[in-house]
Order: sequence, then C-alpha cells, then structure tokens
Amino acid sequence: MNKQIQSPHTHEQMTAWIRGLLTIAWIDGRFSNEEQELIKDWMKEELIPVNETIETITPVELAAALGKDESIAENFLRTAVMVALADGIYSSAEDDLLHEFCMALGRKIEAIDALRMTLVDEDVMLPSTKTKKEIVSSTVDTVQYPPLDPLNPIRVWLDQLEIHDPKLARYLCRMIPSQCPFERDVVLFGHKLLHIPPMCKLNPLYEQLVGLRFRAMCYLADTCGEDVSPYC
Repeated sequence: MNKQIQSPHTHEQMTAWIRGLLTIAWIDGRFSNEEQELIKDWMKEELIPVNETIETITPVELAAALGKDESIAENFLRTAVMVALADGIYSSAEDDLLHEFCMALGRKIEAIDALRMTLVDEDVMLPSTKTKKEIVSSTVDTVQYPPLDPLNPIRVWLDQLEIHDPKLARYLCRMIPSQCPFERDVVLFGHKLLHIPPMCKLNPLYEQLVGLRFRAMCYLADTCGEDVSPYC
C-alpha cells in the first residue's frame, strides 16, 4: 500500500531542480530523444505540465528557487554531476555550468573542482603560452602529475546523497538504466567490425549511478510502500 509521504521540497523547488538537470543534460548537445521522452513521461506521471519544466534554467533562477538550504543545494549538485557524467564524458561546457551553479548556490565543492583533472579539452589542459612539444620536453621536476585516482573525492561526495523525496526518487529510477547499456557488437555482412563496450566500462562513476538508483528504489519500496516493479 502506498504511504502518503510529504515531499520536503516545494513544487517550485522540484521544478527548478529538474530544469537544472535538463540544462546540464542539454549543454553539450548530447541529450538523446529517448532521454527527452523519459523526462516527459516522468512529468506526466507527476502531473507536472510539460511546458512548465522543459525549459532550461539560469544559475540565478535556480538559486532563487532552491533557497538557502545547504543540503538541498548540495543534493542538487550531486545529481547534476551524475547527469554530466552519465555518458562518461566530462566536457568543458558541463564544467563551466556546474561551477556557475556552485557560485549561484554559494557552495564551494572541492570534489567538483577535482573533476577538472578529467577534462580532455586541449584549450583547458594546455597553457596558452606553451605548445605540446614544449610540454613534453619539460623536465620531470616541472611536470605536475594528478593523483592516482582524481575522482575518489567525487565518488565519496556523491555517495553521501540522501533521498527524501518520492518525486526525485522516481525521476532517478527512470533516468538511470536498470542494466548496463550500450554494449554490443557492430556486424556487417556477417563479420564483426567492432565491439562497443558497456557504459560501465566508459563511465568512471557508473557504480555511484547504480548505487543511487538502488537507494531510490529502496526508498520508494520501504518508505513510500510503492510498487517498484516498473523500474526493474
């Protein structure tokens, strides 16, 4: 039996939250039609008008809607990081927007700063006054090597996300796939051309995504008494 769990977030906060995640998802142009349909289905399920939440949101608008609660701000940023890394690629556009969100929300998250070590954008990684050849020919003493696992701080921080909102839990269950997607062989005329690895081999935070989905399902089943079989 479903239990009536009152959301700790207002309708305005949840609307802004989802718009913020959409803004992150769309910023680098890699937001598929499938994912857009999933979001529309979720909004219909929650009786949220599609035209109310489908638009992007500015950092200032987001901060005004979420308010001054630090835990709400950090939990939003955790979900935003997961959306940014859902495809295993962290772009400079996503990095810029995440830091704009942090500034607007008044949060300084060192774990997010660590993500910049994973950027492969040449303009970000190389000083403008040096060429690749000059970088390579530098002495060993001047080369700055990143930690063995630069993403460990972000993994620890993401695992601290707590779920207390049924709407957010359902959104996470819909948006995070139940199985590791995309692994397949590309075959032409009976011959295998290439093998595309599963997303779990590409996404450095796949375990955090799976863990978050599991916690969301447990919350819906154990706390809210909902049937979670549609998400299995």
